[in-house]
Amino acid sequence: MKSDNFAITARGLTKRFGDFTAVDGIDFEVQRGEIFGFLGPNGAGKTTTIRMMLGLLKPTAGTVEVLGVPATEHPERIRPRIGYMSQRFSLYNDLTVLQNLRFYGRAYGLENDVLKERIREALHLAGLEGHERTRTKDLSGGWRQRLALSAAILHRPELLFLDEPTAGVDPVSRRAFWNLLYRLVVEGVTVFVTTHYMDEAEHCHRLAFIQRGKIIACGSPEEIKRDVMRGQVLEIAPSDTAKAVKVLRAARDSGRLPLEEVAMYGALVHVVAPGVEQYKEAIAAELHRAGVEPGETAVIEPSLEDVFVACMNDCPP
Repeated sequence: MKSDNFAITARGLTKRFGDFTAVDGIDFEVQRGEIFGFLGPNGAGKTTTIRMMLGLLKPTAGTVEVLGVPATEHPERIRPRIGYMSQRFSLYNDLTVLQNLRFYGRAYGLENDVLKERIREALHLAGLEGHERTRTKDLSGGWRQRLALSAAILHRPELLFLDEPTAGVDPVSRRAFWNLLYRLVVEGVTVFVTTHYMDEAEHCHRLAFIQRGKIIACGSPEEIKRDVMRGQVLEIAPSDTAKAVKVLRAARDSGRLPLEEVAMYGALVHVVAPGVEQYKEAIAAELHRAGVEPGETAVIEPSLEDVFVACMNDCPP
């Protein structure tokens, strides 16, 4: 694919802080017009990567181009073309919705009729019409995130960076926020979003798993599921979930059952193994001996969370 089809290209991107390596030689590309998810636990290197792409941190090694521009050499050429929404809500709580949008619009160099039209468009996109005079501190978490997104897109950026934008927001508000992102992509905006929510990762066109500064999987959700999983997933609904996990992990570690992964998913247990269905009776027997009722069992399609757990176990400290 031609380089001009990429909004972001990173090669060997590395950042060290003394003896600590926060980002460790990562390579990835983000295609124009897609939602690219950067998925990993806290401390995996997600925010450090974004800060290098924004030109706020100089890499220790490697390169990153944003919209065809070397990010660390010419950040001033990138910033007018991008939007950024940080983990922490960064608007002014004592100002109203309209006052915040006016302030940020003027900071982007928008004035008069252009500013009024952009604010009108942003309010409509975010569903904030009728809330113009509401003080920001009086908005719920979900509405505050919509306002922050509105402020980030006033200048119509080509590329939008979102750093865990829905952290701490309720599921309904998170779905509404993602609907806004899809509308932006339809309008030609590229979105780079970090998250640790697996359900959000499913909504990305492509994504990368990052752990301890290294990318451990990259592709579409379907490609990652296909390429990473080494077996089938058996979902179990036992009478005692915690005990079932303990029993099955012990059976795996002792070699009594050839299982790859055993993980808890709420009240359920997921067991991963090649041809796992043939071990259903042996698994049920192991649980019965420990006084646990297996409950309903079924072979299911792996979720991204199943894949992520498998990746984590393949990436030792």
